[in-house]
Amino acid sequence: MGRHHRASRSRIEGHGGRLRVGGSVVGAVGGVGLGLLQLAAPAVAAPAPAAAPASAPHSATPCAVTAKACVDISAKKAWLTDGHGKIVYGAVPITTGAKGYETPTGTFTVMWKDKDHRSDEYDHAPMNNSVFFAPGDAFHEGSLQRDSAGCVHLSHEASERFFDYLQVYDQVQIVP
Repeated sequence: MGRHHRASRSRIEGHGGRLRVGGSVVGAVGGVGLGLLQLAAPAVAAPAPAAAPASAPHSATPCAVTAKACVDISAKKAWLTDGHGKIVYGAVPITTGAKGYETPTGTFTVMWKDKDHRSDEYDHAPMNNSVFFAPGDAFHEGSLQRDSAGCVHLSHEASERFFDYLQVYDQVQIVP
């Protein structure tokens, strides 16, 4: 239904389905010639030709350009980006989830942050500079010599940079 459809219908229905031209009723709407309706209809301009598509921005990481944090599990690296594909920090070494505790892959958003977080699941183990992107999974300071229980472990310096840079609702992408 066009944007003018409702207005046209209500004017016609006001005369019992007949169209009034000048001072007289011309007949049923179905009997009005196409030419008369074309005269009453406003001209519609043809759409402008489409511009040549600009090349899509390319990310300097294996993640989408919109990701503010990118993790490549197989390469054991992570980056921070400007959300337009440009790296602002990294690549930094990481460790991720051990077998049976795999770090989830996909696109997430930062849910919450806690500078001095303690694990509820692992005997109150320190998880300094935690940036949670999935329930129970976060970037945080941790060992780079052993796998995690699903989180992304960063060095002390890297965890501080990730904590300071990432904000709630920022996009995080983790690739296998």
